Order: sequence, then structure tokens, then C-alpha cells
Amino acid sequence: MPRSDSPSRDRLETILARLEQRRNEERVFVKLYPETARPEADAADRRLQEGKSLGPLDGRIVSIKDLFDVAGEPTLAGSIIRRNASPASADAAIVRRLRAAGAVVIGKTHMTEFAFTAVGLNPHYPLPGNTFDASLIPGGSSSGAAVSVAEGTSEIAIGSDTGGSVRIPAALNGLVGFKPTARRVPLDGAFPLSPSLDSIGPLARSVADCALADAIMAGDTPKPLAPLSLKGLKIGIPKGVLLENLAPDIAEAFETSLQMLSRAGAKLAECNVDDLLAHFAVATSIGSVAGLEASRIHANWLLDENAAVDIRVKSTLRRLAVPDAAVENLLTTRQRLMRAMDERLTPYDMIVLPTTPIAAVPISAVEDDEREYRRVEDLLLRNTEVANQFDLNAVTLPLRGTRLPAGLMLIGRSGTDGMVMAAALSAETLLQAG
Repeated sequence: MPRSDSPSRDRLETILARLEQRRNEERVFVKLYPETARPEADAADRRLQEGKSLGPLDGRIVSIKDLFDVAGEPTLAGSIIRRNASPASADAAIVRRLRAAGAVVIGKTHMTEFAFTAVGLNPHYPLPGNTFDASLIPGGSSSGAAVSVAEGTSEIAIGSDTGGSVRIPAALNGLVGFKPTARRVPLDGAFPLSPSLDSIGPLARSVADCALADAIMAGDTPKPLAPLSLKGLKIGIPKGVLLENLAPDIAEAFETSLQMLSRAGAKLAECNVDDLLAHFAVATSIGSVAGLEASRIHANWLLDENAAVDIRVKSTLRRLAVPDAAVENLLTTRQRLMRAMDERLTPYDMIVLPTTPIAAVPISAVEDDEREYRRVEDLLLRNTEVANQFDLNAVTLPLRGTRLPAGLMLIGRSGTDGMVMAAALSAETLLQAG
């Protein structure tokens, strides 16, 4: 990857040349925008020369997930049945904000169909293998987003996170990924999975880059992120189901990271959220919030036996024939449990968990084995989905000392995004030094 301080056009051309060489076997991008990216890069370079930079995102190479509208083209959302959908009339809100800040939008990245699964497989498109080992799963649903950053074909990627779809692939590919408090970033022009849970977040190699992209997308004035001292920070450790069945090296690395946080002056204390998780599980015994809302969004094709949709998506959504009143009751129960979780976490500045209890598994292990696929997906989602279910914000950092990439996740109460990211900046430095 070219130096980040080299001209934007030079960096862009290096990436485009690399992508051209593999054009016939492209697995990361579903669409490229050289015709607009080149003028964007040139304009950023001119502004820099003239001392008129638009800010720290000006000239950065950014990829966007295939569920964000770009004016003049249908938004596929990882599906082939949307190829004939009406073209978007305008860019998604976050695309407009990124471009207004000078971002060079290089292309749209592959994703799982309709953002519905966490493993990263999509039978309709080539699979972007994990950047550590292409025979391993990339994680989903923002699979191409993570790989684009990890391999250097973008500097920042934008994904969506409904149950962990930013943080899971970020963790499995050794990146930073941030899920903001829901509604902090506008969803206008983003193809929905679950309006109650969807959020839009960045993936990058550093906390600073994620914070920068998040600020732009949220409509804030970007400014350098100041680290928050870990000394005296109250960090909860949710003992119980969220720490069960950890891969041995992830368990060891997580314990080491806790020791490092403690030595840095953080005050660690056990906390218990298992009862709230159990209540949520009972409430969603009729179906997950994401699944129930998605079944209504996709009602137009669900009755079509021949719909060319991933069988994993199709079979799940078709099972969710639940009355509207039951769904409304579930959403009301969720609001109550969100308030209970907020109260439970009030004594802590944040909580900490392994992002996923396991690392990436071989593609071959899950591609044709439905039972193993479900087992792996359940494990990948287990810890991350807590932040979506209870309307929290969360960031994953590369967890040091594991054989395969894994993540350390800091989770904060709703609206504490700035504090969590500032603490993550300090934790990032601590982990890198260790």
C-alpha cells in the first residue's frame, strides 16, 4: 500500500492498478468508481496544494458496503434479485457526507445477501477470503469492507452493523471496527435489515481513523481524538455466558489484556448481565428482532418459491410468520430491557469482552455443513449482538497474542460513543505496546 502522505491520486492509481490485475477474479469489490474517484482524488490534491483542505478525511480512499445508495444505480444489497430494481435517486446520506468531506469513494464492497448472516458466505458472488488466510471465512456481513482495508485496497471502509456485521469481520481480519449508538448516524439511503437494530459504522486500521469517519457520518465537526486515561476507569467484566466456550488462545489473550488494563490503572470489576440476556432470549423465542423485521421488509418475494435468494436467508425468514401484535409486544419488551441494561451498566464506564469467542474457521467447514454453519454463526454473533439488542455502542480492537486475528471489544452505554472511542485510543496504544 502506498504511503498515506503521498498524493491521493497516486495512492488511488496504485490501488486501481492492483485491482485491474485481478479484474477477472475480483472477490472484494462488486463495483468500482474510477470515473468519479479520479476527479475526487485530483480535487483533494489541489485543495491540499492550495491550503484549502476540507479536513482530515480529504483525499482518503474509502470503500462503501453494497447496501448504500449511489445515485443512478440500483442498490443490490448483496442480492441478484435486485439487479432490476429502480436506480437510487440520490446518494445515501452517509455517502453525501463522506464526499462533502473530501473522501475518495473507490467502490462498493461485497457483503452477505441482505446483510443477513455473520459468517460471510454469499452463494451469488465470489467469496472474499480472510486476509490472514484466504481459506478462512472473512466474517460478515461486511465481508468485503473488512478485506478491502486489511489488504490495502481502501484506507477506511464503511459497513453496517445489525448484530455485529462491522465488528465481526473487523475482528477476524485484525482491524478496528466501530458500532455507534443506533440513530447517531442517519440510515437514509441504506438498504435496511432491521430498522430497530441497524447502525452504520467504519472499519479501519486505527481507532483514530474510525473516529474520524464516524464523526463525518454523524454530521459532527471532525477533530483529533484525544485519548482518555485508563487510570481510574471503571470497567466491568460480564462473567457468565458471554465468556463461555472461548477458544483457548483467545481466553489467554483476553486475560492478558485485562491484566494490562489493570496495570494501567483501570478498575476492573465483575458484572452480571446474564439475567437480562435470558429475558431477551425468552422475548425473542418467537423470532429474532432482526429476522422478524426483515421478514416484513422482504415480504414481496418470500412467497416466491423460485426466488433466487440464499437458502440460509430464505428458509429463516419464511419460518417467521408472527402476528404484527406479537412483534410490537416484542419491541416494547426490548425497550424495557434496554432501560434495565442501561441501569445495570451505570456503575461502569464501559464493559469489556472478547469480540468473538472463536477466530475464523475454514470456509470448507461451513460451506456445505448446515449444522456447523449455524454453530459458528451463533458463536460469532453471541457477544457482538448484545450491543445492538440493548442499544449500546461498541468498538473492537485487535487482540494481541492469538494465532489468528481476534478482537477485544469495549462496550459503552447508549450515547457514550465519544468516551468509548477515547478510551479505545488509549487501549489501542496499550495493546500495541504489549
